[in-house]
Amino acid sequence: MSSRRRFLQFLAASPLFAHGLASQAADVPAPATKLSDPIAWAPLDPHHLIASPRDAINVFDFEPVARKNVPPAHFGYMASGIDDEVTLRANREGFLKFQLRPRRLVDVSRVDTSIELFGAKWASPIVIAPTGGNKAQHPDGEIAVARAARVGDHLQILATGASTSVEDATRARGAPIWFQLYASPSWDVARALVKRAENAGCPVVAVTVDRMAGRNQETFFRLRREDNRPCVSCHEPGPAGSVKRKPNYGGIDLSGLSNLQSANMTWDFMKRLRDSTRMKIVVKGILAHEDARLCVENGIDGLIVSNHGARGEDSGRSTIDALPEIVEAVGGKIPVLIDSGFRRGTDIAKALALGASAVCVGRPYLWGLGAFGQPGVERVLEILRVEFRVAMQQLGVRTVKELTPAFVRRTT
Repeated sequence: MSSRRRFLQFLAASPLFAHGLASQAADVPAPATKLSDPIAWAPLDPHHLIASPRDAINVFDFEPVARKNVPPAHFGYMASGIDDEVTLRANREGFLKFQLRPRRLVDVSRVDTSIELFGAKWASPIVIAPTGGNKAQHPDGEIAVARAARVGDHLQILATGASTSVEDATRARGAPIWFQLYASPSWDVARALVKRAENAGCPVVAVTVDRMAGRNQETFFRLRREDNRPCVSCHEPGPAGSVKRKPNYGGIDLSGLSNLQSANMTWDFMKRLRDSTRMKIVVKGILAHEDARLCVENGIDGLIVSNHGARGEDSGRSTIDALPEIVEAVGGKIPVLIDSGFRRGTDIAKALALGASAVCVGRPYLWGLGAFGQPGVERVLEILRVEFRVAMQQLGVRTVKELTPAFVRRTT
């Protein structure tokens, strides 16, 4: 037996191995290798799914359940970055560039996680990021998300492309929500959307400025091929057809528009918007300190550091990496929020210590929604709240305001 094994090992190293003899060497034991340190004794097994939200240990436990429950095209649209998905990975890897610096012998038996934005107080700095078409993940859609946000007292930002109207989402949340605006190329369309949000009681409009062109969503396109449902039954061509199931566009004339992307948006739009609404204006999609300064100079009330969850462009730069220069540029004059890639309480702590006023979370709550509906969203938000509270205690801070850059060190 040993001689046969040596012979097969010889074959494995010879050119003959590449011409059909590989299968005969399958029983040759691999050479001894050094075990990893630390050894991953209990990694997440996507083939053994959690059966209920309470079984979840972290937010990642929900993603494979959502993948099983949600139709491939719908899941792929949510999960996809664009092009090589470099930015999608960078949003997670960016947190490794920053280390936390805990302080000891501080009484953290009582911790206050609350924040204040534009005069409104929230129990947590974790904000519901705007994500469109939540009914694609679960029939209850944004209503389930709003009710879960109500349970945890989270600020909710509703997408223009939501599958629930701003009025219904506000009622389900039981408190004012912010409205995210896709302005479109038409001022009349933008004005109608803003007027509707203002009439619904929204105190803030968050204008997305990073969707100017098309995008190559490879993950989405590949998973869509696995979906046997007829897409045309729900998704009709053209701008009017694309918003058929998006009630915030109800009654708005889209004739003459070939697309809904805001490629023509400039600072003049922001000035016009300022004259047209009493709502606070937040610009969503800032990644450069030059644009952050322009936000301040143009009277913008706040901004969101965002790369659209790596769905708008594939620059390769994470939002956490961009955050410090933007915080420095605004100099405390306006609130700076951030999104993209946040999955852990320590991620949130790092962003707040670096100067963010709040952190917006997107995909994790969609995983919870697709997996278990409202209870899944509630559990995702609960896990993030608990992890963040623990991070605060471990750092030795008792309030969010105590989180300063002194608690973070950038690695080389």
